[in-house]
Amino acid sequence: MKKYTIGIDYGTLSGRAVLVDVENGEEVCDSVLEYKHAVMDKYLPDSTKRLPSETALQHPQDYLDVLQITVPEVLRKGNVSKEDIIGIGVDFTSCTVLPVDKDGTPLCFKEEFKDRPHAYVKLWKHHAAQREADLFNKVAHRRGEKFMARYGGKMSSEWVVPKAMQILHEDEEIYEAMDRFMEAGDWVVMMLVGEEKRSLCQAGYKAVWSKRDGYPCKEFFAELDSRMENFVEEKLSNHIYATTDLAGYLTKDAAELTGLVEGTPVAVANIDAHVALPAVRITGPGKMLMIMGTSTCHIMMSEEEHFIPGVGGVVEDGVVPGYYAYEAGQACVGDHFDWLVRNCVAGSYEKEAAEKGISIHQFLESKVKEQLPGESGLIALDWWNGNRSILTDASLSGMLLGATLQTKPEEIYRALIEATAYGTRIIIEAFEEGGVPIEELYAAGGIARKSELMMQIYADVTNKEIHISASRQAPALGAALFGAVAAGSKSGGYDTIEEASEHMSRLQDKVYIPNADNVRRYDKLFQEYKILHDYFGKGGNDVMKRLRSIKSDAMRTRM
Repeated sequence: MKKYTIGIDYGTLSGRAVLVDVENGEEVCDSVLEYKHAVMDKYLPDSTKRLPSETALQHPQDYLDVLQITVPEVLRKGNVSKEDIIGIGVDFTSCTVLPVDKDGTPLCFKEEFKDRPHAYVKLWKHHAAQREADLFNKVAHRRGEKFMARYGGKMSSEWVVPKAMQILHEDEEIYEAMDRFMEAGDWVVMMLVGEEKRSLCQAGYKAVWSKRDGYPCKEFFAELDSRMENFVEEKLSNHIYATTDLAGYLTKDAAELTGLVEGTPVAVANIDAHVALPAVRITGPGKMLMIMGTSTCHIMMSEEEHFIPGVGGVVEDGVVPGYYAYEAGQACVGDHFDWLVRNCVAGSYEKEAAEKGISIHQFLESKVKEQLPGESGLIALDWWNGNRSILTDASLSGMLLGATLQTKPEEIYRALIEATAYGTRIIIEAFEEGGVPIEELYAAGGIARKSELMMQIYADVTNKEIHISASRQAPALGAALFGAVAAGSKSGGYDTIEEASEHMSRLQDKVYIPNADNVRRYDKLFQEYKILHDYFGKGGNDVMKRLRSIKSDAMRTRM
């Protein structure tokens, strides 16, 4: 009798469940649900009051809808009995956090708080806490806090503490009302098993926790704000669970919600990008994985701990027990391709793409795939949603240089692709200069599977071969692998993530090989990118920050 696990993957705009054969990793079927509330960056539900700039909120009901709709759907589509599901894994785009009461109820579910923005989920790309991140950095450096070295020397506005600080500074009543400030992945697992089980992966990368030192001391939090002296005890948790741990078993209510059997094992939650490593056969050092979607996360492991300036975090046992796992990332990849096609492409292009039966993205790529590097005369900075690595500054913005009256949309599209490739090369060079060698590149996500042009550009810019995941849903597959480990061999699963990866993960046969002529051309262009990167990103010219300040002032005047 075949056995299966279900990987449940929560992304930026949708959630999905994937039904996976435990024996060989076959993805039997999947089900995807677009979030009803999507990303709330302008208004709350049923509200006409404009949200502040850089806000990105979500509604936790959407996460429950994913459980209620997609899990029964994969059972139906796969013609699989619920009794044959031996484990469940959950991953979540992070840092995505929400305030809940002592029972785990999100504060936005409460009538008295439904019109309060800070009662809702703060999505990973909520950047409105940059002021708090700046304060965090200032206090940490003044005190000489050693933990900052693990996070590249800078705290991101995307992470847990700055987001909590923003709630305290702007709506103290919500701060006082929240019993816990939880990663959404941990919250979903809590909804499944009935108790809080904080993930080492999420706490280590996003909440400044380490296996050796725990959280920062009370004195540090008190210097951030005297009301936060007991922040860890009052709003977080000191009970942290490993990535391969069993979180618990499906409760009766959760079984009714999902259509599964009560008592089904559930794995501790993981971050979406991190959980994908074993899904592409990476369970050891020297291999970097790029999870490419709306943003890109760069993950790899090492046997040693190195502190790399600008790299988002190094966490012991952060993915696979026994290794130090490193995280870096780019805050805007697919998002700015989408911005371009929605705002800068003529209707005639849309019509021609439809006539050819291809997407507008494919159409734009087809028009520039034969161009040589540099042929358009364009170069861009990929900071259209701020910079995550290595500058760690959400107040930076994008730039396009070299445009003329002859510049075409497809050339801008290619320049944006190249900009993201240059940004990845900046990250790779930071790793290698920091003592963490990268022998091979791997890629997963929709973009990696769909865009041959983009992956070839990345191979040429980085001068490295790139292997592609065979899975259409690598994070969900990774979550299913951890679900198999939660079940254990006694139930038909596996006892280690290495065993699960060996049996359940796979790669495409196609490998992207650098083109030597293109490598030489891109080397020249990269040097120009690096000059712009340092000039606008390292204090040579803070015009991007000044423009953002002027914009914010104008918006406040209009509100």
